[in-house]
Amino acid sequence: MNIVVLAGGLSPERQVSLVSGTGICRALRSRGHRAALVDMYLGIPDYRGREAEVFTAPDGLCGEVSIQTQAPDLEAVRRSRADQSPRLFGPGVLEACAAADVVFLGLHGACGEDGRVQAAFDLLGIPYTGSGYLASGMAMNKAVAKQMMERVGVLTPPWRELVYEEKDIPRLVGELPVPCAVKVINGGSSLGVTLPDTRRELTAALEDTLRYGGHVIVEKKLFGRDIAVGVLGDEYLPPVEIIPQCGTYFDYTAKYQAGASQEICPARVTERQRRIMGEATLRLHRALGLTAYSRADFMLDDDGRPWCLEINTLPGMTPASLLPKEAAAAGMDFPGLCQTILELSLAARRAGQ
Repeated sequence: MNIVVLAGGLSPERQVSLVSGTGICRALRSRGHRAALVDMYLGIPDYRGREAEVFTAPDGLCGEVSIQTQAPDLEAVRRSRADQSPRLFGPGVLEACAAADVVFLGLHGACGEDGRVQAAFDLLGIPYTGSGYLASGMAMNKAVAKQMMERVGVLTPPWRELVYEEKDIPRLVGELPVPCAVKVINGGSSLGVTLPDTRRELTAALEDTLRYGGHVIVEKKLFGRDIAVGVLGDEYLPPVEIIPQCGTYFDYTAKYQAGASQEICPARVTERQRRIMGEATLRLHRALGLTAYSRADFMLDDDGRPWCLEINTLPGMTPASLLPKEAAAAGMDFPGLCQTILELSLAARRAGQ
């Protein structure tokens, strides 16, 4: 098949996406597909062939990419674009996607997981991997996802949705409980997440989060073990436990820097805990109408109760990511995982999902 692996984009998770996309592209090529990596925002302005010829480009247009300890400077990315267009689709991107048999979405964050890209592809008749536009948008919005958890009986920490301005911060600091977690409504990879323990820290957290737009959820801060559970098709995968090595919080650095965290898969949990988390993940996956794959994140408290924090529709596919580790524990290598996601997604598109 001719496949565009769409990655990069213009979200704080840009570098994570490029690393995911590079691995996906090479895995698909190892399975005999003609795959090419395309940066959604920067496009392929330097490629001199026709769009259909990108699929036979050397190494699928993949380069050497890595994830730095800090999120990328998106203003610098904007300045580096050749045509300086405000469009999120860069030069040649839509043409290459239209020439493909399917687009494998390697995007992460608001630029790719919030349903806008999926809606555009639906309108253009371009098949893609993962969930549809409505399910993606619902899952990406942490408040909507929380409402769905409560509706289908998935245990989640007490929370509150806020839209605020700088003038509201003194009042909110007096109202909100601490310790708590402040999370940008559509953030990912732990970007836009702070965990204040005091009112002074809460003030700083609310001030800092304004740079993401001032739309957040604030939830009770839990203490315990970080567990993730993936879904592939209509089955849940073995859970993985994440143990940060350089702190107590599984943040952006701990997620993507080598040696910054330890992952244990299958997680050392009881059979009952494994079943509760797996069934909760599947229940939420189905209730949101998700397709092919997803990953839910839990906190297992000191009493052994699993609390669902969020669900991801395009979970990371980097060498350090959790879903590939879960698939490996279930006996599936990375190229096989990519192939399965491809097949499940195409079946869903043919079914009108």
